[in-house]
Amino acid sequence: MFAVLLLLCLSATVRDSSSLNLNFGANNVIDIFAVSDNEIANNTIVTDDDPPPHNQAARMARYITHTSNWGAMATVAVREPIVGFPFANIFSLSDGPVDQSSGTPYMYISPWEVSAHDLRQNNQTSITMSLAQGNYCSKMNYDPEDPRCAHIILTGTFVKLTRESEEGQFAKKSLFSRHPIMPEWPEDHGWFFAKLDIKNILVLDVFGGAITVPLEEYFNAEPK
Repeated sequence: MFAVLLLLCLSATVRDSSSLNLNFGANNVIDIFAVSDNEIANNTIVTDDDPPPHNQAARMARYITHTSNWGAMATVAVREPIVGFPFANIFSLSDGPVDQSSGTPYMYISPWEVSAHDLRQNNQTSITMSLAQGNYCSKMNYDPEDPRCAHIILTGTFVKLTRESEEGQFAKKSLFSRHPIMPEWPEDHGWFFAKLDIKNILVLDVFGGAITVPLEEYFNAEPK
């Protein structure tokens, strides 16, 4: 009975979604999210270990960056009627394959994407990621807003990468290994690799306020 209901729900979802103008250009939601359980389990999730102690803020920041497969990126809107307002959007991220953390968040986006229009006008941006994206906070019964459910805010500039460059190839390896559906996204959408050139790092992982982590300390820290 459950299987029949599930098939009916999926059929309804596919019919409804066919009229939407999705950024990915797919005909239905299955095309977009068609990732098998094996693909998810195969080198796309870094770890389910507990994070570093809260008194090691640089390591905590690196840990969250490396274990996060996505984050919320804030830009300054250029579209009416919200010109000048902050605008947050979700992006898939990777700072490296599961065994090779770089500390730099890489992205794979289309110039059609709504935030890409903002970034062409002003490439200053912030990305936030949280332990709430994994299992740790729910295991500890921490609300996502609880400081012990640590989160970070990386602020910097959005930089488009040359695909053929060494860093462009590393970005490709980083993203495609963690997001195996990406190579199947429509080729005619102009996808490109980009990174956040980090200028400031804020960590909130315990009561008492956020900590600014020096860039050198962050990049020298081990995420595990």
